[in-house]
Amino acid sequence: MSKIQNPEAKKKKNREIFGWCMFDFANSSYTTVIISVVYCEIFTRLVVPAEVGSDNPFRVGNTLWAWALAASYLFVVATGPIFGAITDYSSKKKLFLFLSYVGCVIATFLLYYVEPGMIWMGMVLVALSNFFFASGENFASSFLPFLGAKEDLGKISGYAWGIGYFGGIGSVALATTLGDYTLENFDNLKLVGPYTAIFFLVAAIPTFLFLKEPHLPLGISHKVNYFKIGKDRVVQTLKDASNFKDLMIYLVSLFFTMAALAIVISFAFIYGSQEIHIEAEHKQAMFIFIQISAAIGALAFGVIQDSIGAKKTFNLTLVLWLTTCGLLYFVHDVTAFANSTLGKNWTVQWVFVFISSLAGMGLGSTQSASRALVGIFSPESKSGEFFGMWGLSGKIAAAVGLFLFGYIQTLVSLRNAFLVVAFFYFLSLLINFFVDEDRGVEAASSFQEKT
Repeated sequence: MSKIQNPEAKKKKNREIFGWCMFDFANSSYTTVIISVVYCEIFTRLVVPAEVGSDNPFRVGNTLWAWALAASYLFVVATGPIFGAITDYSSKKKLFLFLSYVGCVIATFLLYYVEPGMIWMGMVLVALSNFFFASGENFASSFLPFLGAKEDLGKISGYAWGIGYFGGIGSVALATTLGDYTLENFDNLKLVGPYTAIFFLVAAIPTFLFLKEPHLPLGISHKVNYFKIGKDRVVQTLKDASNFKDLMIYLVSLFFTMAALAIVISFAFIYGSQEIHIEAEHKQAMFIFIQISAAIGALAFGVIQDSIGAKKTFNLTLVLWLTTCGLLYFVHDVTAFANSTLGKNWTVQWVFVFISSLAGMGLGSTQSASRALVGIFSPESKSGEFFGMWGLSGKIAAAVGLFLFGYIQTLVSLRNAFLVVAFFYFLSLLINFFVDEDRGVEAASSFQEKT
């Protein structure tokens, strides 16, 4: 796509980019409040009864939380590529994005009706809301190749991720007014569902006002079986995989990164609460630091990516993650060393909070870089399918990662279970060395849609 020179056209394109970015701002309320910070603890500590006398009384809650999310990702895996192909062929990306948005808002609102002990209802609503959220993430990402020139996609993706984290800050600011995580306060805590749903509902309005449907020259009759066409196009995409060797290799690498990220996103605050024993003041500071550093990471690495290339940028984020994993695993030793060297009296909890800022920077930059790399490897006519494959790899990874982690933490301590995160990042870095970015871009540019 060539750069826009006409001032009026550029203004319209900037408005469209703003609308697209606002969806990240809006849906960050869901992933931040429900998955990462607030409802994860409500579910694992209050909805699921604690095991009295156990060394980890919340182990069952942790496992069921992981498996509910894993089930939702498997459902996305079953539907993502087909939906992506259908939206490409019928030019209905915006409709599918809207339906996923409405579904997530409704399922999230209904969490209000989940009471302590209603385990199955809680699991079903978490799985449904996360399915709609993850599907919407795929649909929204498939608009990226139409928003600017390939060399600008890193910055555009970075803008969205960066703005998204500020959406997370705004939504959690509402959620933190609900009080302590106790059964006595549950009537207040369950308001987190409606609060998050309403925030998402309102904040995403600019997306549907400004984002345009990218119409491709693939006109078809309304009597066509969209499901069959979607399936056939995915099959054809897989047959064409040899033309996109580097995208395929990258998706394997990304599998392990997304497995690790799913665990981090779903369990970071649970780990801090159960293993490091952080309290309310630590959680508030940790959340703010992570959100700000994630926004900075997404924006900064987006600019870096446009300078040094997407592959090198992605690899840098993996090195950052490996460093962070090591520091967090040995946080007690790091704290003792820092105190003895600097003459301080820092607590393990505060050192954990500070180190988590590095995790936040990796969180924003890794996801932004991965989305942009898929974008530059994707022909415009197959963007929906290829982002469906991005979703396929990421959601299979999330399901596998969360299922394994949920099981492993029943066998060993939560701390040792987290070693799988570092192992996944290492495998991803190793595999990504075999990706040739220039060759991948050339394959996307030279591809001609078969008709």
